[in-house]
Amino acid sequence: MRFSPLLLVLPLALMGCVPEPTPPVIDPSPVEDACGASGLQYLVGQSARKLEVMRFATTVRIIRPGRAVTMEYSAERLTIHVNAAEMIAQITCG
Repeated sequence: MRFSPLLLVLPLALMGCVPEPTPPVIDPSPVEDACGASGLQYLVGQSARKLEVMRFATTVRIIRPGRAVTMEYSAERLTIHVNAAEMIAQITCG
């Protein structure tokens, strides 16, 4: 009985046809989003002037370029990063 080299290569070729599994979508848990940053992501890219008329239910820290900030972490504090063009660049907890 003689084996064809094709029989040895065929399983390897078929392995390339298996689709990659998609990673699950993970929603931020209440612990990871204690400050409510996920609900404010629509502000990213907007003018920082919008912050002047907004009221927040938690402590807010606005970080601008060149400003000194403390390094302590507070999960309940909303941190808003504003870039040099006075646009909101990032909104996180901490």
